[in-house]
Parts: sequence; C-alpha cells; structure tokens
Amino acid sequence: MTLQDWFNKGISSSQYLEYMKSHKENTLSILNKFTIPEEDKEVLKALAGHSLRVIVLTEDWCGDAMLNIPILLKVAEEAEMEVKMILRDENLELMDQYLTNGTSRAIPIFIFIDEDGEEKTVWGPRAPMVKKIVDDERAKMPPKDHEEFPEKQKEMIERLTSRYTSDEIIWNEVYESLKTTLVQKILM
Repeated sequence: MTLQDWFNKGISSSQYLEYMKSHKENTLSILNKFTIPEEDKEVLKALAGHSLRVIVLTEDWCGDAMLNIPILLKVAEEAEMEVKMILRDENLELMDQYLTNGTSRAIPIFIFIDEDGEEKTVWGPRAPMVKKIVDDERAKMPPKDHEEFPEKQKEMIERLTSRYTSDEIIWNEVYESLKTTLVQKILM
C-alpha cells in the first residue's frame, strides 16, 4: 500500500477521539488547554501553502499519544492539515516501516505527506526533552524480572501521566519539537 492508501484508510481525528476508551479525558483536557503561541501562527500559516496531510500511527492506551496528538491537532488546525489516524496494532505493515531505532514499535508516529501522497517528514514518538524524562524514569526501575517491577512500572506510568496532563513546559517542548521539524523539513 502507498502512503496515500494508508491516509485514505485512516479515520478522522474526531472519529478517533470518539472511539477512544483509554486516556480520552486526558487527551481532551490537553487539547482544550494547549494553545499555539500567537507569534507562531504566521509560520504555521506558511505551512498551509504546502498542502500537507498527516497519517498518525497511534493507540488510545498510549501515554505519549495522549500527550502528542492534541498538540499535533492544534498545529494541524493552524496549518490547515487534514489528519487521519491509523491504529498501530491493526496495521503493523505500516508501523514496521517506521520503527524507532529500527526495532521498537513506539508511537505515536506522525507521517507528513504532500498532496501526491509523498512522505515529506516524520515526527515521533517523543520530543527530546520528553524522551529524557522517560529515560530518567526508566533508569530508576528494577529489572523486568524483579518482583516489584509491575508495581514500580504502574507508579512510573502514573507519574508520567500526571506530568503529561498538567505540565505546560512539556506541552511546549512537544510543540517546539514538532514545529522545528516541520519548519526545517518543509519551509527551508
């Protein structure tokens, strides 16, 4: 399948938000609270002239998707990009073309395509600052075979979810990373 075929297969962001069972409230909360900085609106309007569309590989249980998708949706709105969601677990053929570090099916992955369905750039699964936060949290974890691992992992996920849903500095880091990628790959 071509990227155009995958885009056509995807569901709209509103259908995805309606479908969500996990993290729906948190995703909507970020979507309602995050705003594009006024000084960046002209840059994002310049992207609109490039007729970009976005394929999002995601799953609603993913905390990184919960954080990143609302910010993407705000960017897409300003830059007049149509967004289509593809569920990772049902579409491994596409996911396996966008593995993180060549091995990990980490999500979300944002695939930006032009009007001809050609890939222009890819972003995801995390902004560099968020990757560092997650890496630091994981470094504190016991080994996976340790009896306390399940409980410690649950606590770590709760801490990350709390930060992701309340820390505007994190939201802005995600936004800046996404914006920088688009500006560098599309406008320069």
